[in-house]
Amino acid sequence: MKLYTYWRSSAAYRVRIAFNLKGLAREDSFVSLVAGDQTGPAYTAKNPQALVPALELADGTVLSQSLAIIDWLEATHPEPPLLPADPLARARALELAHIVAMEIHPVNNLRVLTALGDRFDADADARLAWMHHWMRLGFDAVAARLPGTRYALSDDSPGLADCCLIPQVYNARRWGLDLTPWPRITAVEAACLDLPAFAEAAPEAQPDAT
Repeated sequence: MKLYTYWRSSAAYRVRIAFNLKGLAREDSFVSLVAGDQTGPAYTAKNPQALVPALELADGTVLSQSLAIIDWLEATHPEPPLLPADPLARARALELAHIVAMEIHPVNNLRVLTALGDRFDADADARLAWMHHWMRLGFDAVAARLPGTRYALSDDSPGLADCCLIPQVYNARRWGLDLTPWPRITAVEAACLDLPAFAEAAPEAQPDAT
């Protein structure tokens, strides 16, 4: 399997964590979002959405969207599980994952920030305020749903919710958001980052980190 990834992409970061938690080998192909590699014809032929990550399977099939890729990994390599079997617990895990992946991240990604500047004349301070606003709302919602376990939803092992939450906390730290109001989130972050699966997936640990 070949993963098209970029070191600072939080969506790719999620998938790297999932691969590591499942102990799956992969080949990484690096797509620089800053250099614009994602819009080149070679890459858009594989992923017309021009985003990372994308996962190319052995037969040439290409999957895009981080949650779809992780869902495929979960279905084809079910151990160790990233989602609980109990329907309510599974829904809670998806709930947390979706808050991050569908509410916080999409309005803070590179192309949105670029559009805010290019199309709406938002300066750097305005763009930063925009990001902090959506992160605060999302973290308030996440923190209200965390049960007080070591990881997002379990004392025993991390799962899908952690795969999504930790990259978003990384982004929050990168952009200078004060995380003091969410001690449960930072406690989960600390527990996860103690694990090799998370540490080895971290942006600065990637070969393309600059």
